[in-house]
Amino acid sequence: MHVALDTMGSDQGPAELVSGALMALRESTVQITLVGDEQAIYAALGNSYPKESINVVATSQVVEMDDSPTLVVRRKKDSSMLRAFELHKKGEVDAVVSAGNSGAVMAAAIKHLGRLKSIQRPAIATVYPTLKGPVVMLDVGANVDCRPKHLYQFGVMATAFSQSMFAIAEPRVGLLSIGAEGSKGNALVKKTYELLEASKLNFIGNVEGGDTFKGDVDVIVCDGFVGNVCLKISEGLAEAVTVMLREEISKTFTAKMGYLLAREAFKNFKKRVDYAEYGGAPLLGLDGTGIICHGRSNSIAIKNAILVADGLAGNKVNDHILALLAQDGDLEQSAKGQKKDE
Repeated sequence: MHVALDTMGSDQGPAELVSGALMALRESTVQITLVGDEQAIYAALGNSYPKESINVVATSQVVEMDDSPTLVVRRKKDSSMLRAFELHKKGEVDAVVSAGNSGAVMAAAIKHLGRLKSIQRPAIATVYPTLKGPVVMLDVGANVDCRPKHLYQFGVMATAFSQSMFAIAEPRVGLLSIGAEGSKGNALVKKTYELLEASKLNFIGNVEGGDTFKGDVDVIVCDGFVGNVCLKISEGLAEAVTVMLREEISKTFTAKMGYLLAREAFKNFKKRVDYAEYGGAPLLGLDGTGIICHGRSNSIAIKNAILVADGLAGNKVNDHILALLAQDGDLEQSAKGQKKDE
């Protein structure tokens, strides 16, 4: 697979992203095109990079974090972000990774790649660590206002992702709500419950927020407003717990000695909750492959995001999505009465 990396999006600067790209090359056979400030890219590469695996595409514009997605698409056509997705549209790369403005990434992706056939709303997925294995949550920020059919399609897309990336034959799908009973939740959740129950997905019913990290479900479906709140709370909690532990350990000599004895366990815990280990958030529902990373992504996060992009494209996740939608053909027909939001 061939991945384009937008080197200008991260808060860390091009050097950190280029470092992540080089790390990915050492762990895979992926080809990488670095898009952005040519001088900064070559300065970060140095003289000993694998020239046969790296291409560089120079651009003259940069997308800022506070830029309007609409204006970016119209006025920054020579930005590293837009050019990366243009390369994908032309078939010169198989996937795009960007740590830039997430709204702009989604707008650029839709402009150049478009939506996957039958998918009304592309969405952002995230992977959480749990007590038993990874869980995929969709959507975590792309779509604040949704209809039941959108959430049903989120369930389809997340199921295909879980099957392809984690080799789970029949991912258990849960609908995020305020209670386990099917009668709980707002109008959107209740109507979505009916669609998921009628589908051929392995729908196990509603799940509550406290069930997210138990590992009893493989896919959690929600709208982008709720999902983004969950994502930000989870990230904040992980960081707060790490700081609290560090503070408590530093208080007494006994605690410091205990830390020395359990240092490996603490190291493994930090790795399990570190967002960098999961790379970026896949954009599912595009007629192509895109990954959004944290703006503060370090080289490890970028490396893993490139590997995820490589896996998504190589495992043909979009083909799996279309196959699952085809299985629910009758359900798709029955849902056509709902007004589409294009």
